Amino acid sequence: MQMMILSGSMRISSTFRALKYADNVRQQLVHIMTRLNHKMCSTDFNSRAYYVNIRKALVAGYFMQVAHLDWAGHYRTVKDNQVVSVHTSSCMVHKPEWVIYTECILTTRSFIRTVTGIRGEWLIDIAPHYYDPSNLRSCKAKRVLEKLHIKRARGGK
Repeated sequence: MQMMILSGSMRISSTFRALKYADNVRQQLVHIMTRLNHKMCSTDFNSRAYYVNIRKALVAGYFMQVAHLDWAGHYRTVKDNQVVSVHTSSCMVHKPEWVIYTECILTTRSFIRTVTGIRGEWLIDIAPHYYDPSNLRSCKAKRVLEKLHIKRARGGK
């Protein structure tokens, strides 16, 4: 029991350090932008678009690490069509159709960690060449992306 509490507090401690580091980096960027007389532009914290924009920014960085929910309720990586499970340490309670992840852990099964839900349309907007259906193996994700490309070509969002 003591080990669980210790590992939990260590995880909180490392998360706190990571957040402090991120805040420090943000403050440095604000200072640089101010010094160079560049306009600061960011979404208002109270806006509905705030978290959407954060997730879109994450897609821009992790666009190669995407999994799609298949018909059986399992996630499959889009490029390799490998079955993966969301790691047990995740607090995600629902299963979005598309997710990005920061790492894939191989044990007796493949687990993805630090997972968040995204929209398939964002993949086409942010990494259109990477998610060109002609570059993908035949799978459900490819068929969904083909439909999204067709919808986009017809002017739909």
